Amino acid sequence: MEIRNLMEELNRNAYPGRGIVLGRSADNKHAVIAYFIMGRSENSRNRVFSVTDDGIRTEAHDPSKMEDPSLIIYHPVRVCKDKTIVTNGDQTDTIRDFLVEGKTEREALATREFEPDGPNYTPRISGVVEADGRYSLSILKSFYGDPSCCCRYFYDYDAPVAGYGHFIHTYMGDGNPLPSFEGEPELVKIDCANAEEFAGTIWENLNEENKVSLFVRYIELATGDTDDIIINKHN
Repeated sequence: MEIRNLMEELNRNAYPGRGIVLGRSADNKHAVIAYFIMGRSENSRNRVFSVTDDGIRTEAHDPSKMEDPSLIIYHPVRVCKDKTIVTNGDQTDTIRDFLVEGKTEREALATREFEPDGPNYTPRISGVVEADGRYSLSILKSFYGDPSCCCRYFYDYDAPVAGYGHFIHTYMGDGNPLPSFEGEPELVKIDCANAEEFAGTIWENLNEENKVSLFVRYIELATGDTDDIIINKHN
């Protein structure tokens, strides 16, 4: 598999939509998580990330301008039983509920499918990071735009390699309808020393017009301590 330069991938794609990066820091001491959202409409752009007891949630920057909260207001990140869940929709809560019951994220996602926003049928992308840094990614998508079939793909990474991660996003680029992500999660290098540096570099390379919010977390594997960075275009 080709090793991609994450920043170049972001810089040349005006609209990857929502994206998840999971991996391991170059010093092999931290699990790395990044999640970003972008938007083309005023409703999508009118959002910020805010901190919750167990992660983050999206909120309206200006509640008076909020039109339709469905699909854009949710918990992107939640922690449950030493697992960190990160997704692009309310399937975060579905995964958490199943984990509480002793079930798996695959069982949870078997009850869900892509978003009901035809003709885009936006894929649901999800990731789970274990306490020891192992992680998994998944995508639920329509069959080439046909909503009668949901395709579910799961990828497990049991031995993360220092300095590398995997990147999955909702769209291959801009378009009408928006083209869904294709192929396996992209292998990318992670060479930033800390969460602040990684967040700053990602934010700088996201399309200026379309970027909305970014969350980055570095989890120290030895202690479980976290270092979080949130950047909102609407400060």
